[in-house]
Amino acid sequence: MIQAEHLQKTFHVRKRNAGFKNAAKAFFSREYEEIHALNDVSFRIEDGEAVGYIGPNGAGKSSTIKILSGILTPDSGTCVIDGRVPWKDRRAHVSQIGVVFGQRSQLWWDVPVIDSFELIRDIYAVTEDVYKRNLRDLTDLLNLSEILKTPARSLSLGQRMRCEIAASLLHDPR
Repeated sequence: MIQAEHLQKTFHVRKRNAGFKNAAKAFFSREYEEIHALNDVSFRIEDGEAVGYIGPNGAGKSSTIKILSGILTPDSGTCVIDGRVPWKDRRAHVSQIGVVFGQRSQLWWDVPVIDSFELIRDIYAVTEDVYKRNLRDLTDLLNLSEILKTPARSLSLGQRMRCEIAASLLHDPR
């Protein structure tokens, strides 16, 4: 179960105008803008429940997912996933989740996809039988057999996203 209550997250973003003169001025006097990414976000997701998390750009979707995955710590509020606080027990937490971020790849750019998968197997200490079963099932489900020996840099965006989904599920997350 995922329980998030009153999550708040604010980012302090440095501002400066363009040009060398303004860059020099900003060196001595820094200006910041506060961006309120999350303001009192609360929700509960039960085991087995499927949800969509949608909203316009800047609505806080990625910030919420980063908090849920333990990458970010909220300024205030609580989050408990399967009895763990993601940012406090991150190592145990990430072994039980799978996340795909469109702008951040789990695949090594210059090696065949299968090599990235094997590295992920080693990182998560997945047993050989679980890895083989998951690789077979994900290869069939996501139609990966033709691209497993292709370097990630040579894949189309759609092919790469299918491989990213497989990579996030190889370790058998809960």
